[in-house]
Amino acid sequence: MMIKEQLGSRAAVVESYLKAAMKDRGIPARLHASMEYSLLAGGKRLRPVLTLSWAQMLGEATITDAVMPFAASLECIHTYSLIHDDLPAMDDDDLRRGKPSNHKKFDEATAILAGDGLLTEAFGLMSTASIVKGLPADRVLRAIAVLAHAAGASGMVGGQAVDMELTGGTSVALEQLRIMHAMKTGALITAACECGAILSGSTEADIENAREYGQAIGVAFQIVDDILDVVSDTETLGKPAGSDEAMGKSTYPALIGLDKSKALARRHVDSALERLTTYAGAEHQFLADLARYIVDRVY
Repeated sequence: MMIKEQLGSRAAVVESYLKAAMKDRGIPARLHASMEYSLLAGGKRLRPVLTLSWAQMLGEATITDAVMPFAASLECIHTYSLIHDDLPAMDDDDLRRGKPSNHKKFDEATAILAGDGLLTEAFGLMSTASIVKGLPADRVLRAIAVLAHAAGASGMVGGQAVDMELTGGTSVALEQLRIMHAMKTGALITAACECGAILSGSTEADIENAREYGQAIGVAFQIVDDILDVVSDTETLGKPAGSDEAMGKSTYPALIGLDKSKALARRHVDSALERLTTYAGAEHQFLADLARYIVDRVY
């Protein structure tokens, strides 16, 4: 099976879990509809898939079921960030995954609350990895701390704040761009990998490999996203093409050009692959193919 089909198959398992997880929770009907509208709108489910794959590669054969609630929580956090990013006060995007953005489908207040709801529900899901599924509490607590840091003010939220500060500005240095994206996009991808390793009960060396792999593919993923905003179209992207340039955002192609951006993304994928050299088996192959797939989309 090709990597795209493998990713789709794994994403479908996460999607099925998310559908069940949001049912019968006493959420007001309109708020629930808004949360599910964005949460179940498709997507690669990259972050939960990474958590599950690292846990499976490093842990026992039956660990996937125990880790699933934690993995799914990353998709809730990611979805909340997309809902809020699309708001008029942020990136002001009308489309997401080929459909009207949440605030366009519902309204701004409901979209804000849907994001808030998904973020909070995520931490409830994380806890069930120990309370319901029986993973050791010390592993779950450590993973929660890692994920909270990655999603918070010094991670994803802080990255969005820096992005807004830099938008429309001039003379943005490449290092500024790298730091901003490491926070806004990379932190959650890195945490997904690191948490998978932590939850599996692995060694500190394995956890470091997971973290470094995540950091490398996180940078590559963002560079490729910047490239696709230039070379792709709205139908393919599922969101407005060219919106970065229209809003005056700092991007890798704008700073160093398309060819150098592609080469830089490839170098980061190579760094990720180096972190997999001590492993073997189906999950090792999946993680290696996934890293390559990130940049293959623009070649």
